[in-house]
This record gives sequence, C-alpha cells and structure tokens, in this order.
Amino acid sequence: MTDGPSMRERMLAGDLYRAEDPEIAADLARAQQLTHRINTCDPTDRTTVRALFAELLGEYGADAEIRPPFHCDYGHQIRFGARSFANFGLVVLDVARVAVGEDVQIGPRVQLLTATHPLEPGPRRDKWESAEPITVGDNVWLGGGVIVCPGVSIGADTVVGAGSVVTRDLPAGVIAVGSPARVVREL
Repeated sequence: MTDGPSMRERMLAGDLYRAEDPEIAADLARAQQLTHRINTCDPTDRTTVRALFAELLGEYGADAEIRPPFHCDYGHQIRFGARSFANFGLVVLDVARVAVGEDVQIGPRVQLLTATHPLEPGPRRDKWESAEPITVGDNVWLGGGVIVCPGVSIGADTVVGAGSVVTRDLPAGVIAVGSPARVVREL
C-alpha cells in the first residue's frame, strides 16, 4: 500500500513527479517501441502506419495523417483530430494532455512541448518535473518549425507563422508570428 498517489498518477494530474517511476518507464518503453515501428515502417504502407498510430495515440481521428518520423513521450496523452495533418518530424512531449483539433495543418519539425521543470535549482537537480496541457483548436495552421510551449491554447482558425515560439494563449482567428509569437492581425 502506498502513502499517496503514484508518480504516474501525479504526472497525469499535472503535479510534480519524478520520471524514474516503473509505471512511467513502462509507458515510455511502449511508446518508444511503437514509434520505432512507425518510423521504420514502409511509408507507403498507409494501413500499417495508421494502425500503429491508432494503437499509440489516445485518439487518432478519421482521415488524420502524421508523416514519420514522429516522436513522443507516451502517446496515450495525445488526441489528434479528424482530417488533421502533420508533416515530417513532429515532436510531442505529451507528459500532459495534447489535444489537436480537427482539420489542423502542422508543418515539418513542429514541437508541442508540455513538459516543464521547477525554476528553483534544488528541485530541478532532484529531477522533479511537471507538465501543462496544450490545446490546438480546429482548423489551425502551425507553420514549419513552430514550438508550442507548456500550457498554451491556440484558438480555432488561427495561423502561426513558421519558426514562431508560442509562449502564451492565442485567440481564435488571428495570425501570430515571432519569438515570442505575437498577434499581427485578425483573419
């Protein structure tokens, strides 16, 4: 019997946790095995690639497509909406939930990063970490090389320019560019 929630339960709740936990390690190993199979599969065998993504992800919507290579921490925290598309090299650190809406377009080498660490040096040295969820609304376009930071929500129909770093929430129906990304106009 444990004295409190497991490290995996703490991670899933968004609390500080330590990743050396055996349950977390098992989830990571499962994701590593599946992403290895995805990344080494014949890319023209769309049936197998789709089946592997459906097994890896918490949700893989109808007619969605992610082009390998693809990397994630756990997979089960990712919801990838119907008809959404991700080009080569998507990285999703899904320590917390990552929800990608429907009809989203994601350029090459985009990073969706939920993981965060304490600012204080002691807890960080002791390997404590946490995460904040990311939400990408319907019909969003993330240009190539965009980085979305922990805890960010991007509203529906928004466009984020290539190479931008999204550090704060973006409203629906805007174009945002830069590092940090700033709204430059409404759509």
